[in-house]
Amino acid sequence: MRAMQKVKLPKLVDPIKSATKRSEYRGVMLTSDMTRLQNAVAGIDDEVDINVKFKKDEQGLTYFEGSMQCSASLLCQRCNDIFSHQMNVSFCFSPVQGADKEDIDELPDAYEPVEVNDHGEVNLLQTFEDELILSLPIVALHAEKDCKVKADDMSFGVIEPADERPNPFAVLKELKRD
Repeated sequence: MRAMQKVKLPKLVDPIKSATKRSEYRGVMLTSDMTRLQNAVAGIDDEVDINVKFKKDEQGLTYFEGSMQCSASLLCQRCNDIFSHQMNVSFCFSPVQGADKEDIDELPDAYEPVEVNDHGEVNLLQTFEDELILSLPIVALHAEKDCKVKADDMSFGVIEPADERPNPFAVLKELKRD
C-alpha cells in the first residue's frame, strides 16, 4: 500500500493496472478544468477533494470507488439569492470497453459502467465532473427557513378557462352525412 498524500489526481488512469497495484489516491482535481460544472453553478471551490481506491472483486472485475467533496454556490430559484451548497458524492465504477451492451448488462448493480478509451484508460476528470453535475439539485432552493421568500409570499396565477372553440373536425361530420 502506498503512502497517501494530497496530490493533483491524474486526468487519465488505467483502471486495470491501478487495480492490480491496488492503488489508492487521496487528492484534488481543479474545478478550473471542469467548465461544464462551472457553468452549472454560481460559484465553486477551486478544488474538489477526492478519495479513490482501485480494486478487483471476487469475480476478478476491476472497479474503483470513492468519494468527492467540494462546496458550490447556487442561485435559489425562489428568491434569486446565492446560497452555499455542500457537494458530497460517492461513486463506484467499473470500466467497460466501447460500451459493450453485454458487458454492461453483466455488471453487478453496485457498479456504474464507465467507458475506457482505446488505450484502456478512464477519463477521471470527465467522469468525476459528470458525477458532480448529476449530484446538483434539479431545482436549486434554499432551505425554506433560510429563504427570504416564504410560502405565504408566493402567489400562483389563476388559469383562465379555455374559450370553447368549435371542433376543427366538425366539418368532417358534415361530409360524412352526404
